[in-house]
Amino acid sequence: MTVKKTPDSDIPAATGAVSDESHTPENKHLRSIRTFVVRAGRMTPGQKNALEQQWPAMGLNLEDGMIDYAQLFGRKAPTILEIGFGMGDSLLAMAEAAPDTNYIGIEVHHPGVGRLLSNAANAGLNNLRVYHEDALLVLKDCIPDDSLDGIQLFFPDPWHKKKHNKRRMVQPEIAQTFRKKLKLGGCFHMATDWQPYAEHMMEVMSAARGYQNRAGEGQYSPQPPTRPDTKFQRRGENLGHGVWDLMFERIQ
Repeated sequence: MTVKKTPDSDIPAATGAVSDESHTPENKHLRSIRTFVVRAGRMTPGQKNALEQQWPAMGLNLEDGMIDYAQLFGRKAPTILEIGFGMGDSLLAMAEAAPDTNYIGIEVHHPGVGRLLSNAANAGLNNLRVYHEDALLVLKDCIPDDSLDGIQLFFPDPWHKKKHNKRRMVQPEIAQTFRKKLKLGGCFHMATDWQPYAEHMMEVMSAARGYQNRAGEGQYSPQPPTRPDTKFQRRGENLGHGVWDLMFERIQ
């Protein structure tokens, strides 16, 4: 299957519906609404080799259960989770620039996972781990509550059509799932090049319990130096597209 792509992202975010026995409104939403479509894509020989050779060192599996970050990375350090890293170039750059921070990336697109593993191995990184899974399942089964210093969602599929807006990743119920996984003071950082989605993000997050906008009420944040540009972002900006960053901190 194919999906529409935004100029700043190769693929939609690695997120989807969760299978959960609970019938709370939050879990009902997570079980019934799918926020991604996996599209077909060919893998290069290098990407295939990286998946086979690097997965034992950097790959994480849903069935392994809850993560112990100190055991996984061999140290205690701030830990950032990125959802839907695409081809992985910006996540790689962040991990290289911040060796004292642990990074966990989630992606459903095989070529993107293979590319990131290949580049991370070539760079000799030891502060990066990867899931090839549905992000909401990873959050539910593998990420301890009150444990993350940050969650990143950069250029997710905006689901342009109004009838598909319910499939957007930023929704009230999912925002609360993220909040439970963040430490107090941890940040949910979003970025999009689609203005209607930026406005949707602002509306949802401004009303979300337990969060505070770091830029001030109703304000978008300047792009921080910790978020690298991507070639898709630069291409979009050259065409006159805007980019909006939102940074919301867990305060309770």
